[in-house]
Amino acid sequence: MKKLNLYLALFLSYIMLSSFSSKPFTTPEAEAEAKAEKVAALIHKASSDGRIDNKELRSIVKEIKGSGLSVGEKVALKLNRKKISKNLVNVANSTTVAGGKSQLTAVLLCFFLGFLGIHRFYLGYTWQGIVQLLTLGGLGIWSLIDFIRILTGSLQPKNGEYEKTL
Repeated sequence: MKKLNLYLALFLSYIMLSSFSSKPFTTPEAEAEAKAEKVAALIHKASSDGRIDNKELRSIVKEIKGSGLSVGEKVALKLNRKKISKNLVNVANSTTVAGGKSQLTAVLLCFFLGFLGIHRFYLGYTWQGIVQLLTLGGLGIWSLIDFIRILTGSLQPKNGEYEKTL
């Protein structure tokens, strides 16, 4: 996964660097910053629903590159769309803290209502919360494990990290 992120970053950097054109009265830094802001806005807009479809991904890469895509690039994007869009959504979401979630609140929910899986709903893991609700927290065992994981910090909110930690 880290290799994929590295290759994706190198690929996007290569496209960005190779697409600079020499325009008068602009510095490369200002142009790169403007392009980065535009790309960030496109990623944020495209990932508002949590997914990026093939058309949106092509428009983002086209904006980064500054020109049309070759056939090989289109094929590569289509084949790796899910991985790339997942990484782009993660990058877009990683700039924000996960909705102001508190580790103390998660610990208290797990301690008092862990058998109902309320802490899983709070952390954004809806389907696991439903399973815990139906199994009474795995007869208490799953709740105990989650309680320890929340205390140690290994169970984080689904979309990021805690805003407030213990």
